[in-house]
Amino acid sequence: MPSHAQLGEILDTVSTVLLTVECQQGVVGPDSALPELALAARQSGALANVARLVAAAHESGVQVIHAIAERRPDGRGANHNARLFRAAERLPVQQLSGTAAVRVAPPIEVAEEDLVVRRLHGLSPIQGTEVDALLRNSGCRTLVVTGVSANVAIPNAVFDAVNRGYTVVVPSDAIAGVPSEYTPAMIRYTLALVATVATTDEVLGCLKRPRRAGRG
Repeated sequence: MPSHAQLGEILDTVSTVLLTVECQQGVVGPDSALPELALAARQSGALANVARLVAAAHESGVQVIHAIAERRPDGRGANHNARLFRAAERLPVQQLSGTAAVRVAPPIEVAEEDLVVRRLHGLSPIQGTEVDALLRNSGCRTLVVTGVSANVAIPNAVFDAVNRGYTVVVPSDAIAGVPSEYTPAMIRYTLALVATVATTDEVLGCLKRPRRAGRG
């Protein structure tokens, strides 16, 4: 774990952006298409910690981006080239555009200044989406990655961000996957090799600073 001073240098609020990944009602909500993942996100406290980080980002003026995975009712543009995608097509709850399933899930609050990026394809919230351009236009140098799942979307986001030159911070208790014991293994043996790993409280200690002037 980095020292508070080291983490504070990385998490300069002027150049930090907070990304929430697939924290939507159809994934982590009570009526999730993936109840095991939703349960892990809630019982571990990960979803509550994402909400705490988002609230602190709002207070300090750090830009928040919510990455949402969805599909059209006709399935156009969606991937069919992996077992995960084919299984998703058969789930009782579909992440359909415009439905409650693709709204950001409580207790996370979406502020007017937040950016919401919706994707119809792939596994990553960054590759092939607007996120990279939005990060650069926001002056981002450090990206804090939160959400689900530690199995697929979170490592994709971390690798894609690192490959694009961003410093990545992963709050270890603000991501979740299944089974529950997989998440700490993914963090220790994979994400820690390329990202700075901290706790939610440690990140909050750096983000809770006076609100700065708006971004140019």
